[in-house]
Amino acid sequence: MGTQNLQKRMSEADATKGYRRNSRYSTLDMREKRSCLERIALRNTLAKETLAEFFGTFLLVTFTCCSIATSVLNYGTSAGTLGAVVGCSLGVTMAIYASGGVSGGHVNPAVSFAMCITGKLPWVKLPFYVSAQFLGAIAGSAVVFGVYYDALKSYSGGALTVTGPNATAHIFATYPSPYLTTLNGLVDQIMSTALLLIMIFAMFDKKNMPAPSGLEPIAVGLLILALVLALGTNCGAAMNPARDLGPRIFTAVAGWGFEVFTAGNSFWWIPVIGPMIGAVIGSYIYILFIEAHHKKEPHALDQILDTDHFEKHELANMA
Repeated sequence: MGTQNLQKRMSEADATKGYRRNSRYSTLDMREKRSCLERIALRNTLAKETLAEFFGTFLLVTFTCCSIATSVLNYGTSAGTLGAVVGCSLGVTMAIYASGGVSGGHVNPAVSFAMCITGKLPWVKLPFYVSAQFLGAIAGSAVVFGVYYDALKSYSGGALTVTGPNATAHIFATYPSPYLTTLNGLVDQIMSTALLLIMIFAMFDKKNMPAPSGLEPIAVGLLILALVLALGTNCGAAMNPARDLGPRIFTAVAGWGFEVFTAGNSFWWIPVIGPMIGAVIGSYIYILFIEAHHKKEPHALDQILDTDHFEKHELANMA
């Protein structure tokens, strides 16, 4: 009798063990059936947004610098200055379309900083956004350099120069006009970026006259076109620290040398600091002149209190 019970228990254990084994193998089979895209898909929201900002800024710099290179390396005969300006504006549009649905498509540290200052973006996200934007700008510069390497060497006679008749560094970063003083350059960047943020806040203000859904990137691209046409003479209307400093760092190590930081009376810091100051000024100007005066939606608790007060007042009058 004892032997029979022992055999029965052993049979049950084997059955349970087999079931567990089959269950485990089934789980492994299910994992193997997952596609490659499912395996690499990010789960963390901040990681997704960071990757989107990297990719968006990469596209922005790639389109922008390629457009300028097309104009410069063809001695202005292919597309000309206007073609470069239009290419830069369309590059911003494409970058926002690629990343806007995930991260908002800031592709600009000044924009991200303004969003944090005004409470539209958590401060904890700022270092991730900014780091991704700078890395994306450097990666975009590397692609442009690789695509136009032969043309750059041919245009400059084999020497990569920052100044002179065959200079090519300005394809990647902005440099001041000969007449421009440091103060005037700083004012230029502050003003242009302030106008940029004023209009960005207006375009996305649902209580004003926002850009139609899905057309926001086009509206921002047209804004960039207007700003570059209006304020591009002094120093190229950079308005974006990542778009300017990232490519400048790349050119410094790619063959142009440290002169990219000393040229124009050490102009490099103006397109970095100026846009950050201008972004804050522009965002608060819009809030002060427009957003602060929108009719506020009554809070649900306030509506309840107002209703109770009205009902008590009516009952008192009836009495």
